Amino acid sequence: MKFSEEQIKDIVALKEDLIGQIDKHQDAIEKLEKNLQVLDLVLKESSFTKASDLAKKIPVKEELPPTEKKPVEKTIPIKRGSNGEVIANAYVTPEQVSIVLDEKMGITDDTPPFKSFFIDRIIGEMKRKDSADADNGKIQKESIIDYIINKNGSDIREIIIRNYRQKERVNEIINTAGWSLTRMLENIKK
Repeated sequence: MKFSEEQIKDIVALKEDLIGQIDKHQDAIEKLEKNLQVLDLVLKESSFTKASDLAKKIPVKEELPPTEKKPVEKTIPIKRGSNGEVIANAYVTPEQVSIVLDEKMGITDDTPPFKSFFIDRIIGEMKRKDSADADNGKIQKESIIDYIINKNGSDIREIIIRNYRQKERVNEIINTAGWSLTRMLENIKK
């Protein structure tokens, strides 16, 4: 599978973002460990019983292996306008909106109005506004909205929109995705 230059840039940006998040969380873990040490010292100085002995008396729950917490995800079904059939699901996290199309959709990214309306007009306009905000120093360049289209062959399987940043944008993205996908299905049947 070959990736475009833009997809490679997106992957590199995602990797850098993940490294940054790991560093941030590592700092938080170290701070929590230091706080535990301070609390142990306070308990040790103010108690006749060692804190470690107290811990032995308290029943300890069996610890589960550490798992990576997933960001809270909200699922929103995207329905076809005419009959209410679910044609995709939008999975919303604080970082991105992932629109996963129903397996039987079978539409490509060159089916109108996907590029002309959804990508160029809706996402493109948000990207232009973010770029202007980044140029004016209101946001960082890494915070500019971006998208990735995952395909199975030529069929669209998933559309990932990262850095939406505003709740209003989520609603606009989901509503216009539903409208666009419905029109695309109508254009295939013509």
